[in-house]
Amino acid sequence: MNAALAPTLTAADRCDRCGAQAYVRVRLHSGGELFFCAHHGRKHAPALQDHADIHDESQRLVDDGSDAVADLA
Repeated sequence: MNAALAPTLTAADRCDRCGAQAYVRVRLHSGGELFFCAHHGRKHAPALQDHADIHDESQRLVDDGSDAVADLA
């Protein structure tokens, strides 16, 4: 997975498969871009990894938010 495909995905980015919030951006080598929720990103990544650059932000779903709490103190 490639982290160099910023900018960060937002709540406005939606999964092309189911419409949920997208946490995975896929830029196809042949052109075009796909967005997937974490579930569909994991499901399709093996088939896409040789044909695309994949930016996966699904770790945001399990981050405990401790950095945000520390920033408020």
